[in-house]
Amino acid sequence: MTDPWVIETAALTKRYGDLEAVRQLDLRVASGHITGFLGRNGAGKSTTIKMLLGMSRPTSGSGRLLGLAIDDARESREARRHVAYVAEDKQTYAYMTVAQMIAFTRSFYDDWRPEVEARLLKQYDLPLRRRVKALSKGMRTKLALLLALARRPKLLILDEPSEGLDPVSIEELLQSLVGAAADGTTVFFSSHQIAEVERVADHVCVIDRGRLVVDASLDEIRREFRRLEFAFAAQPVESDWRGEDVSSIQANGRHLTVLVKRNADAIVERAYAAGATSVESTAVSLREVFLDAVSPQA
Repeated sequence: MTDPWVIETAALTKRYGDLEAVRQLDLRVASGHITGFLGRNGAGKSTTIKMLLGMSRPTSGSGRLLGLAIDDARESREARRHVAYVAEDKQTYAYMTVAQMIAFTRSFYDDWRPEVEARLLKQYDLPLRRRVKALSKGMRTKLALLLALARRPKLLILDEPSEGLDPVSIEELLQSLVGAAADGTTVFFSSHQIAEVERVADHVCVIDRGRLVVDASLDEIRREFRRLEFAFAAQPVESDWRGEDVSSIQANGRHLTVLVKRNADAIVERAYAAGATSVESTAVSLREVFLDAVSPQA
């Protein structure tokens, strides 16, 4: 049976001296989805990706990529044969022309798809005779995507792929991710741009200060997450409302604002039973969920 998780970690941890860049990370990424890996700059996104790809060894914990152990050299090499990676700096051989870079990369893969290469060359309008070092950042991103997608990868991992791109290039990038997923490639991309993730992802994982703080589908966030505002006749006790269904609580006199992750109806019933005089329930955006999750009190 096919492993449903293309990425799976257990208590994955990376320390640099006294700095714990990633701590006790339990991350699972499902096959066949576009998963956005959200976090502020320095939250641990790139460190996590480097450990998954064997570019950095975990301090402790474990991880599996396409069902293969990331800390086993042989298994890690085998997993990477089926993974395409687009780094934030889009490193390629700067002295080569676009045509030379494509031909060089093509030579390593028996399952290279010439039809995908031709389609993306036309779609991206890449200048075949221009040297890579003379390309704009947007063009380098397009070249990196072509080299990745023509390989027929099972998993495409991108680290901050839209960094430094103009709006037109970002739109083309996002459409490429949707196209890759439609072709059967699982997509996992890190970002701190919430609007981009919300546009194309169907699942989101939020990392903050090295730990996973949100793991939910976009449908689940739209359906289950709610901001509840209560008014009481007497000042409520804030601690009475803490629980695994509650993300955050803000108290202001006789008013209480609660962000809930699930079971909003049950919490509303509790509020009425506790003497609430008014209740307001509103849906929350991914932006609100993200800001709440990475706030200092989270």
